[in-house]
Amino acid sequence: MTEKQNPPAEGHAFQDEVTELEAKSATAARLFDIRRIIGALFVVYGLIVSAAGIFATDADLEKAQDININLWTGLGMLALGLFFLIWVKLRPTVPPTPPLPQEAVDAAGGENGPSAAG
Repeated sequence: MTEKQNPPAEGHAFQDEVTELEAKSATAARLFDIRRIIGALFVVYGLIVSAAGIFATDADLEKAQDININLWTGLGMLALGLFFLIWVKLRPTVPPTPPLPQEAVDAAGGENGPSAAG
């Protein structure tokens, strides 16, 4: 075999590595999506505040003019957190694709390459 026949095998290994890194990048982008973090925090805090509202004493209710403000605030926070988590599920983040190096565009016969001028 000549050296010109070997590069496709090396290129294939390189392509596998690039595909693996793109998959890891996409996973990291989904994991650290700000909507997921905000939604999770609002759900956790909403549960805590709602629990404080459920177990409120009469003295606590008297301070708030007989309105269970902890319960209502907790339910609102819970609803907002669930909204963010549903939003992440319905519209997942798509990581941007990096631009191809100029050599890859030239090899593929891109518009800006020398092969397009010929």
